[in-house]
Amino acid sequence: MMGVAVIVTATTLVAAVGGAVTAPNVGSWYEHLPKPDWTPPNWVFGPVWTVMYALMAVAASIVWVSRACDDICCPLSAFGAQLVLNLAWSVCFFGLHSPLLGFLDVCLLWVLVGVTVAEFFLVSRVAGLLLIPYWLWVTFAAILNAAIVMKGS
Repeated sequence: MMGVAVIVTATTLVAAVGGAVTAPNVGSWYEHLPKPDWTPPNWVFGPVWTVMYALMAVAASIVWVSRACDDICCPLSAFGAQLVLNLAWSVCFFGLHSPLLGFLDVCLLWVLVGVTVAEFFLVSRVAGLLLIPYWLWVTFAAILNAAIVMKGS
């Protein structure tokens, strides 16, 4: 159970710190960025990310309880690395006000989430499936981030 607590705590911490970096910039800096017409309203992002973090924590917890330590090292290492890149995106994009750095980060994040999905599927089909919405959301975020970069921000 300690492993599950660590996973939930780490995921919650990334969500909280990312939110703390993001929130002060949404109504000010982000509001004035040139964005494509298809950008979702700001209120959509919080609930969607909350669901994504919950799915991530549940998926990683399933992996933790599914196998012996030898079998979960690669999947959970990939999970931890993608959590770091997830937080780094908030810092790059919102904290540093750099859509370009955010885009470079989200490209790496996208690849690492894909690796994590594949690794999770090797341990548990359910865990892998739970990460698919997150990978799709990161795909959307990367496309939106790219559009913002192309608009000259």
